[in-house]
Amino acid sequence: MKTVRFLTLGCKLNFAESSELGKQLLAHGFVRAQPGEPATVCVVNTCSVTDAADHKGRQAIHRIRRENPDALLVVTGCYAQLKPQEVADIEGVDLVLGQQEKFSLVDFIQRLEHHEADKINNTRTVDLRRFFPSASSDDRTRHFLKVQDGCDYYCTYCTIPMARGRSRNATIGSVVEAAEDIVRQGGREIVITGVNIGDFGRTTGETFIDLLRSLDEVQAPEGLRYRISSCEPNLLTEEIIRFVAASRHFAPHFHIPLQSGSDDVLRIMHRRYDRALFASRVQTIRQLMPHAFIGVDVMVGCVVRRT
Repeated sequence: MKTVRFLTLGCKLNFAESSELGKQLLAHGFVRAQPGEPATVCVVNTCSVTDAADHKGRQAIHRIRRENPDALLVVTGCYAQLKPQEVADIEGVDLVLGQQEKFSLVDFIQRLEHHEADKINNTRTVDLRRFFPSASSDDRTRHFLKVQDGCDYYCTYCTIPMARGRSRNATIGSVVEAAEDIVRQGGREIVITGVNIGDFGRTTGETFIDLLRSLDEVQAPEGLRYRISSCEPNLLTEEIIRFVAASRHFAPHFHIPLQSGSDDVLRIMHRRYDRALFASRVQTIRQLMPHAFIGVDVMVGCVVRRT
């Protein structure tokens, strides 16, 4: 009997995709390895948003190899997409799959077992165009639902567009079907996730607010709630905030990346907002939903100036 173990690093999107890959393997006869039980296949889904994330990825690969010395070890995710040769050179790695190839995981495992697959399988990021739907389950009541992938923003400090490709998305109809399936499975909380979810609609001509309205109309028990994961301040419009305040199922929960409180630094970062816009979004939320949760990302550090 083939057993599989997943080790997922990074964002909610990675967790949604790992769950989707797990469902594919289970459908082909795999079972999840029990704690302490060596697996026959191990999959490490990596992050690469910082150098520290790459380091954690390498540590995770070494650890899972020590714990599963005889397993087929597959590495995928952003680190594998950005630096496939570096990942392939790590001792014990058998298979490296890029962002597109990982959704053919079963096929690549079968090909490798028959010595018919290369160690590195990676589509150039510029050629990443397909959207692969994903939704986490894993017997939890909270589900991560992927609605969008990639990013067109190319902020100065960010590697994600190079790791994920251009912005692309599912259709509203397919997302609603996925949400209805989650509700049928007993899911009671759905987190709307992606790389830049407020940019939803790039490939279908739809809009993020229309997606939210359609999800709010899904027939579900009274206790169902949605959460919007991180949304750029310039894309979190007043219309969206007012919709959430009046909606049936959306939680008063906002995660808004700020990154810096300096307009000069924001311009250098190529961010698409300033302090005034960010402050206005927070003020609108507080006026309409005084008890709303507001999470913020801020980069901190020091600049050394040479004289």
